[in-house]
Amino acid sequence: MTTQPDRRGATRRRALLLGAGAAIAPAGGLAQAPALPRAGTGPAAAPTLSTQSLAALTARANAGTVGVISGGIDGTYVRIAADLSAVLDDGEALRVLAILGKGSLQNLADIMLLRGVDIGIVQSDALAFARRQRLLPGLETQIQYIAKLYDEEVHILARPGIGSLSELAGQAVNVDVRGSGTAMTAGLLFETLGIAIRPEHDVQDTALTRLGAGEIAAQVFVAGKPARLFAGVPPGSGLRFLPVPATPALLETYLPSRLAAADYPALVPEGTAVETIAVGAVMAVYAWTPGIERHRKVARFVEALNANFGRFLVPPRHPKWREVNLAAQVPGWTRFDAAAGPLPRRRGSREERQDPS
Repeated sequence: MTTQPDRRGATRRRALLLGAGAAIAPAGGLAQAPALPRAGTGPAAAPTLSTQSLAALTARANAGTVGVISGGIDGTYVRIAADLSAVLDDGEALRVLAILGKGSLQNLADIMLLRGVDIGIVQSDALAFARRQRLLPGLETQIQYIAKLYDEEVHILARPGIGSLSELAGQAVNVDVRGSGTAMTAGLLFETLGIAIRPEHDVQDTALTRLGAGEIAAQVFVAGKPARLFAGVPPGSGLRFLPVPATPALLETYLPSRLAAADYPALVPEGTAVETIAVGAVMAVYAWTPGIERHRKVARFVEALNANFGRFLVPPRHPKWREVNLAAQVPGWTRFDAAAGPLPRRRGSREERQDPS
């Protein structure tokens, strides 16, 4: 049975809670939504003040929002996308939503097909590969680029006892998930070198665990150095990066590069380096028709990127930003024109198939 003092205590607690709620209500904040009319009062189809307010808030929230699809949690793409959000997202005129992605080829498809995805980070060789394979209709006219970013190095980490790529013939080698840029580049690399591997398609952190357990011979990972994936490999693990020869055939598509001890002190001995190749990363974008709202949103993003570029060159932003030249050309790609004026809409284009807001 509740005693009289208990009831008085409960009453005081309720009063305190009500007072606290009133105290923390922000001055000048969101107005309290008016009560909804009861059934049978007022015109049935008339919008209430609360629904009108919600519609206005929704329009305002989406007015400057762009989605940037990146990569997995251990790669460089997601850190670049996070930097874009941290620097450019002002909460009002421009919102930048960083989205985890599943690799370059999937990112191209997501830019073309997914609502809310305007921009994506992909390897520069992905567009040519997708064209050759005819993976997506209309790719040539619907994908453009904002900027070339930086070069991504090919990392091939092998278990103890393997010292060269030729020793991977017939062995299980993880090449990342299907549709990823790493899987695409690994296929081209081993095909060019004439090395027939047994490809596996685990996500990279799972592959690293399997590599440490000796279940696979090596794993391939295309990412800007230093890749966070390898930061947890302890000294003395026996794992090592394999050199990738910069053959004339490979240099038709890729650039020579190297992995140094400064990049991976636990995997590369001091004073040495491992030769490898690199591929460029590109900030790709859907070719929105000039004059529609989605084009204006991306144009605002491009303007903000140019105006604030200096902020990407200092810590805590990723060191790969220091390699970026916003004016660099990307062969085989068309640059997005942020200053373009309105044009007639293309029949069957994405902006006709979905709400452009």
